[in-house]
Amino acid sequence: MYILIPGRHHIVSNFQFQYLFRFIHSSLESETDRKGIPLPSGKIQGIIFAVTSANHEGTRRNPLSYAHRAMAIQEFSHDLSVPVYCFPVTDVGVRRDFASFTIKSIIHQADGNISLSPENCIVACSTEVGSLYEELGYQVYGAERTEQPPVISPWEMIEMIAADENWSSSKKLLDAIHPSSYRILTRYSLGKKIRFLFADPIASDDGDITDTRDYASYVRQMDENTHIKWRDVAPYVQAGRVGDIGCATGSWLKFASESPQLSESDFFGIELTRQLHDICNQRKSNGEFKNPNIWFSQKNAVTGLVFPPASMNTIHSSSLTHEIESYSSHKDLLQFIRNRYDELLPGGIWINRDVIGPEEKDRRVLMDLNKNDGRPDREGLHSLSTFDLFRQFAQDFRKEEGYKVPHKIITRKDRDYVELKMEDASEFLLTKDYKDNWLSEMHERFCFWSFSEWKEALEEAGFTVDSRSSVFTNPWIMENRFMGKASLYTEDLTPLSYPPTNMIIIARKPI
Repeated sequence: MYILIPGRHHIVSNFQFQYLFRFIHSSLESETDRKGIPLPSGKIQGIIFAVTSANHEGTRRNPLSYAHRAMAIQEFSHDLSVPVYCFPVTDVGVRRDFASFTIKSIIHQADGNISLSPENCIVACSTEVGSLYEELGYQVYGAERTEQPPVISPWEMIEMIAADENWSSSKKLLDAIHPSSYRILTRYSLGKKIRFLFADPIASDDGDITDTRDYASYVRQMDENTHIKWRDVAPYVQAGRVGDIGCATGSWLKFASESPQLSESDFFGIELTRQLHDICNQRKSNGEFKNPNIWFSQKNAVTGLVFPPASMNTIHSSSLTHEIESYSSHKDLLQFIRNRYDELLPGGIWINRDVIGPEEKDRRVLMDLNKNDGRPDREGLHSLSTFDLFRQFAQDFRKEEGYKVPHKIITRKDRDYVELKMEDASEFLLTKDYKDNWLSEMHERFCFWSFSEWKEALEEAGFTVDSRSSVFTNPWIMENRFMGKASLYTEDLTPLSYPPTNMIIIARKPI
C-alpha cells in the first residue's frame, strides 16, 4: 500500500511524521478515512510526496523553490523505515482533473516503477483537493483536518513565520514544525525570504502586479520595439556590472549582452512578475543569450535593494516607474529612486526610459476627437470611434482608485470638443490604443510627473541629471496614434503641439 500526500509542502510537520510513523508500524490497523470508513490494513510499500506548483517559487503562494522543499522532505524521510519518494508536479491552475493529472505525472516520472490505483494507494490530504481523489475512487485520510483539537497545518506555519520576526524561537511553531524543515529554513535564511514576500505591498499572491494583464499581447508589445529602446540608450551604458530592472522577457539584456563594447560585462535581469521571470530563464535554457554571464532573479526593487550596495556600473529600467506610481504609491516610487542610488558605484548611472507628463499639466485645453473612425465590423473597444473611446476612458480611468476625469463637452463653430486638463488629455492619448489590456491600463498613470519634476526628485535623492537626458514626442506614436485621431487647442482654438510621450533620463551618482 502506498501513501500519497499531495500538496505544496513548503513545510513538513511533526504531525505528518507521527501519523506516517504510525501507519508504517501499525499497517493501518484501526485507521479510518475522512468519512469514518476503515482504511484497508496492509504493509506500507512507500510514501509519495507530490509537490504541486513545483515550477513556481518566490511568491506568497509559493515562497520556496522545489529544491528547498525536496531537501526538507529528504531529511524528513531519514527516520521512516520505508522508501519515501518526492515528485514535482507543475502548476496547471484550477482543474477538475487535477488529481488525475498529479497521478499521471507521478507514474510518468517513475518510469513505470510505481503504479497507483485506488486498490494500492490511499491519499492523505487535509484540503478540498481530497474530494478530487475521492471522485477517482481513492480513500482519503483527512490528516490535520480530522484532528481534535485542531492541528496546525504546514501552511499556517508559513503564515506564522511571515507574521513573527522571532519565529525561529516561537514555542508554538517549534512544537509543530519538523526539525528537517526548521533546518532548511534556517540554514538557507528562507524565513527572511518568506517574511519579505508576505510584506510585499505590490505583488499579488502569485507574484504579479495586476490580475487583468494578457501576457501574450503584453510581451508582444514589449518586445516589438526593444531594438529601438536599446539603440536609444546604448551610447550611455557603462561597462562592468549592468542590471535591467523590470527586464520583462530579457530582450533588452539580449541586445546589451551582444554589444561588443560590453563583451566583458556581467548582466543581471530583475523581474517581479513570475510569468515573465519564467520566460527569461526558459530563454536562457534555450541558449538565446550568447553571453553566458547573465543571470535572472525574481525580486521587488521597491521594497529593498536588488543589487548589493555600491556594486553596479549601469542600471537600466524601461516602462517601469509609472507602474510603481500606478499600482503602489508615490512614497514607494521615491523609495525606488533611493534604492537605485544606493546600488550604484560612484560614477555609475541609472538610465530610466518611461512615459512622461506635460509641463503644464493643469492647463485647460480643448481636444477635437475623430467621430468617424469607428469600426462596425469589429467588436468591443475595437469598434469605437476615438470620440466614443474617450467616453469609455472617462468612465474607466482609475475608477477603482476613486479618480474621476473632470471634463465637459462644448461646441465651438459646430464642432464638439472635450474640455479638460492637459494632463488628462495626455493620459487618454497615451493609453487609448491599449485595447487588448484595457482593464489593466486603466489603472496606470503615465503623466504624473513632468521632466522638471523628475529632475527635482532625482536631485533630492543625490543624483545629478546628465545633460544628455531628453524628452520627446515619439514620431511613430504621433503619426500612427495621434494624427487623424485627436487635435489639441487652447481655449481660443489656437492649435497646440502634441504633448511629449517619452523621456530618457540619465541619473548619475556623483564620484
